Amino acid sequence: MTNQSKAGAESRAYTALKEVFQAGRPIIFIRTAEEARAHTLLQEIGRKLFAGSTTVWSWSLTTGLSHPESTNREKLGPDAVLDFIASHRQKGIFQLKDFHHFMDDPLIRRRLRDLYGLCLDSGKFIVITSPGRTIPEELGRQIALVELHTPDAEELLHFLRSEAETIARQGFRVDTSEPVLFALSRALQGLTIDESRHALRRALSVAGALDINSLQSLVDEKKLVVNRTGLVQYVSDSTRIEDVGGLEYLKAWLTERRKLFIERDSMSAEIVPKGLLVMGVSGCGKSLSVKAIASCFGLPLYRIEMSEVFSGRHGNPDAAFVEACRTVEAVAPAVVWFDEIEMGITGRATDDASLSRIFAFFLTWMQEKARGLFVAATANRIDLLPAEMIRKGRFDEVFFIDLPTEEERSEVFRIHLEKRGIDPVPLQLHRLKIITQGWTGAEIEQCVVSALTQVRLQNRELTFDDLHEAAQNVIPLSKTMREQVDHIRSWAYDRALRASPKESRK
Repeated sequence: MTNQSKAGAESRAYTALKEVFQAGRPIIFIRTAEEARAHTLLQEIGRKLFAGSTTVWSWSLTTGLSHPESTNREKLGPDAVLDFIASHRQKGIFQLKDFHHFMDDPLIRRRLRDLYGLCLDSGKFIVITSPGRTIPEELGRQIALVELHTPDAEELLHFLRSEAETIARQGFRVDTSEPVLFALSRALQGLTIDESRHALRRALSVAGALDINSLQSLVDEKKLVVNRTGLVQYVSDSTRIEDVGGLEYLKAWLTERRKLFIERDSMSAEIVPKGLLVMGVSGCGKSLSVKAIASCFGLPLYRIEMSEVFSGRHGNPDAAFVEACRTVEAVAPAVVWFDEIEMGITGRATDDASLSRIFAFFLTWMQEKARGLFVAATANRIDLLPAEMIRKGRFDEVFFIDLPTEEERSEVFRIHLEKRGIDPVPLQLHRLKIITQGWTGAEIEQCVVSALTQVRLQNRELTFDDLHEAAQNVIPLSKTMREQVDHIRSWAYDRALRASPKESRK
């Protein structure tokens, strides 16, 4: 990848624009909020694609038409700037920044249709940039739409090299080695160019330098940007795979796939791990396992809140879901977590049209998403999901997390005690195996917390009797919701891969 960058590999955005210009489309609509970035890309088109023979003009409602080679500006209105383009006898790219506001005017629409024929094969291109998609229906066939997504690694590398020179001139220490710049570009993915610039300034204010130690500051800035949507949440939990008790089969699977995922760019897409679906009894470690996946793969973790998608606070649910998926694609490589996915897919009325669209989009997206995304979905009731969701090809594997075995319960006790600075050896945890049969991992943690609370109030050390007494007050979910738990376990018995070795259960 680094050698490719040195050789001048094209960014995704440049390639998309280049292909439209090569097709000779005289009117182009770029959907983006980054006007300056669009202008830079258009200048790159003029310089590379047209060998510098095509200059880039810029027009806005406030500044008028700016000459590309001088500071002169002509205060032209929307109709006058179209007249200027029509009469201009040289090749040129004309970026119209606020023009979408005037496309409701029948006269403007008619003028654009006339200019389509006039500019065709003339070397003149009209480029309308707008944050919204506002193309009148009658111009739909004449205008080429380009969605300018967030910058990819190549574009960010180009940006970083330019910014590094500026920062170095300001007296800051900058590591411009390709491995460091590549790592920084990965950390910035998902941010716009302006947001990336702010992230670099933040890193400089924290460390006084731009180097490999700046990564955390860049990730923190990305966290703020991603979280503000309300649809996607950056999860900063650093749970290690060693912090998960039991689940030996699941851990072994993740360890094996980790190598394949790391080497994904050199492998065919069909063998690159895409994701897994984890189902099981509530409280048995599904969420903890997902957090451990991100740690195991060395990737950031983002959670899509299905309840937010359907809340109505973000507009149309299916549009909000698409936006959330596109957001996490932009920050790849990453692990994306769909928590309690059955509630999002089946938690509404079956005749809800938006549910059908969301379901259809999700299935397609799972097949076509960026290979740098690993999807981890959790579900309490996988039997509620449609068969298309869980068939092979959507997820690499479907794991079932059952109630922990005797050995796993002892391990979970040990992990929670050590996490709180308690030596588990003197506590004879094996003596709790019988009384904790049918417990979930969450119930074991609560037992430890309850026992520790009592001894802290009495200002003494924890003993086995404290744990035993706390355990007497726990009524496990396997008893209070026996029918539901038995149903989940029975359904998954031969339909999913077990995350743990089987145990004879009563």
